[in-house]
Amino acid sequence: MAGVAHKLKLRVGVLMGGRSIEREVSFNSGRTICDHLDTQRFDIIPIFQKDNGQVYLLPWHFLHRGKISDFYNRLDLEAKKISWDDLKDIVDFVYLALHGRYGEDGTVQGILEIMKIPYLGSKVFGSALVMDKVIQKNILKSNGIYVPNDLVVRSFRIKNLKLKDVLQELKIKKISFPVVVKPAHEGSSFGVNVVKNESNLLKAINDASSCSPDILQDVIIEEKLDGMEFVSVCLQKEDDSWFGLSVTEVITEKGYDFYDYTQKYMPGRATKITPARCSEEKKQEILNVCLRVTKLLNFSDISRIDGFIAEEGKIYIIDPNSITGMSPSSFLFNQAAEIGMNHTQLINYLIDIELKRYGIIKKDSFKNNMNKIKNKKRIVVLLGGDTNEREISLESGRNICYKLSPHKYDVIPVFVDINRNLHKLTTRLLVQNSTKEISEMLTDDLKLNWSDLPKICDFVFIALHGGIGENGSVQGILEMLNLPYNGSGVLASSLCMDKFKTSEYLKSKGLEVAQSILLNKTEWEKNKSLNFLKNKTKNLSYTLVLKPHNDGCSFFVEKIKNEKELFEKLDLYFKNSGKDIALIEEFISGMELTCGAFGNNKIISMPPSKVLAIKDILSIEEKFLPGTGENLTPAPLPQKVLKFIQGQISSVYKELNLKGYARIDCFYQNEKISPTKKERLVILEVNNLPGMTPATAIFHQAAEIGLKPMEFVDKIVELGFELHEKKYLQKNKSKRLNISG
Repeated sequence: MAGVAHKLKLRVGVLMGGRSIEREVSFNSGRTICDHLDTQRFDIIPIFQKDNGQVYLLPWHFLHRGKISDFYNRLDLEAKKISWDDLKDIVDFVYLALHGRYGEDGTVQGILEIMKIPYLGSKVFGSALVMDKVIQKNILKSNGIYVPNDLVVRSFRIKNLKLKDVLQELKIKKISFPVVVKPAHEGSSFGVNVVKNESNLLKAINDASSCSPDILQDVIIEEKLDGMEFVSVCLQKEDDSWFGLSVTEVITEKGYDFYDYTQKYMPGRATKITPARCSEEKKQEILNVCLRVTKLLNFSDISRIDGFIAEEGKIYIIDPNSITGMSPSSFLFNQAAEIGMNHTQLINYLIDIELKRYGIIKKDSFKNNMNKIKNKKRIVVLLGGDTNEREISLESGRNICYKLSPHKYDVIPVFVDINRNLHKLTTRLLVQNSTKEISEMLTDDLKLNWSDLPKICDFVFIALHGGIGENGSVQGILEMLNLPYNGSGVLASSLCMDKFKTSEYLKSKGLEVAQSILLNKTEWEKNKSLNFLKNKTKNLSYTLVLKPHNDGCSFFVEKIKNEKELFEKLDLYFKNSGKDIALIEEFISGMELTCGAFGNNKIISMPPSKVLAIKDILSIEEKFLPGTGENLTPAPLPQKVLKFIQGQISSVYKELNLKGYARIDCFYQNEKISPTKKERLVILEVNNLPGMTPATAIFHQAAEIGLKPMEFVDKIVELGFELHEKKYLQKNKSKRLNISG
């Protein structure tokens, strides 16, 4: 370590993946950390551990995949294997993003101690202590901290466990149903169940004990608490003292018994209120308890403490964590934003504190000069909106804000509410979990008019999905305001927003599309009958797909097997979707693909991704919930076929006069399954402003041709300026004339 201080940049290894069942969460966290490390200060080295323990230097083109299985089988061919001993020659510091066993339990900490590699987070003893929930609870209880009353079922008992014995032990402990059953050495809601009656108890115990396939572990059965659930994050200072950030109130979704994995990680699902809606005195009491827990359990650098304010007012601790999840809207970032720290500032702070403790850097040895860089372009990012896709838009827009280089751009996030009004967002508002939460926190001083945009920015990045964002409306107002923007113009945008018209147009140009019809609500209600449906769909063969003609992201999409099912689903569609028109199209078999392309006059089609859906229709969770969806990029097809597909995508892009970038969803059919007996690519829909969430497929495809996400986003901005060059020059000329005058 002697030469570290003399290096221009510190080499920070971000360790992710791992051997636990939380590896997908870990991968998600690691990606976020890599995205926000200051590249002016640090050389970022992504490091991935497989579930078999093998460690690799992770190639950058794998980092933004949605799921580990997207690249798992390619690691041996495309990634460099390393040993733990190699690490000390590769990195100067390790940011631990491993979650669960082998990551938070002292195991990897022990390795890093042996290698004398500085790392972030709790050390060996603190890590091991926190991950053993049984011992940890005993320590807290013996020090006067309230924890839920529990019964521990040791692993050796599980195989021959009898229900009557467990019920008797619960009675002795005075624990009544409902109860929470959870494994003693896991996190992130894995293996956790709320059991409301004795008939489901043994199954829940078995599920918890075996949730990690390689071991049988102890199980904790504890009383279910009622009251306000909270999360409190504490950070360590340079002098080793601690301070608490704000307190977040967690509201479990209606119909769920606890705050589970989907609510934690699905965009827009969780309701997290920061600061919590309790008195200032109670919040301070929570912070005091959490600071005590942090010290009792030997945390270092950071702690995240989950708990409840019970109905009688007592503060109970349910789950201390030494490594917290690092998704873009996680509790850590949410609470840090309350004191004005953005993602990069927080991550840098955590690293700096540890580096100073190791003596690697001195206080104030680095000053951030990003804000002093002159001639940065000002970019407004529009996010939110009034469509079903507003939560995805929030996720996309937030990601764009973080991917736009702070060394080139001043980024201004602007929220579009459900009434299509504009609001400038603070750091605190940008990290909120949902558009609903943002809307409830808006104040009058944040309001903007659309006509204000030219005064505050040089470029608008549209991160809206569906509705006015993609149908030409926003493009129209930006044209009128003479502002450069990303993506296609008014006509191409409005055309692509209508799936039926797009298909009809492409068909007229000789491209293959799915056969389809439109049915409006008035016509349906006037003629509702099986005979009417039979006549209406006479040119289509079942199986069919029912979906909106002007919406996306899998909302209200149904696979239909027969006329009776279509009859029933149409009624539900018109009742629940808020749409007046239904698109009914043939179900296409073959390999489902999604293909990105970019450019203005010169079009570059990227390698297509094969989309793997659990069912016939890709769900919203598979698209956006970490660890669920799966894309293989490039699609496992011969080079000749890939070139054919990319050629067809370029033709679609050209015929529709698309600009900037787009993503096209389609099906490939070879000669054997194609009804024409010829190889063909069937176009389903064109996304003129595709999702830009952290692990979206278009980033995978860009990575395959050597573009990192930040570089790809930068390319989109460059293409926007190129397309609207005259506007930008005219705007700046007017500005200079005004200054001279």
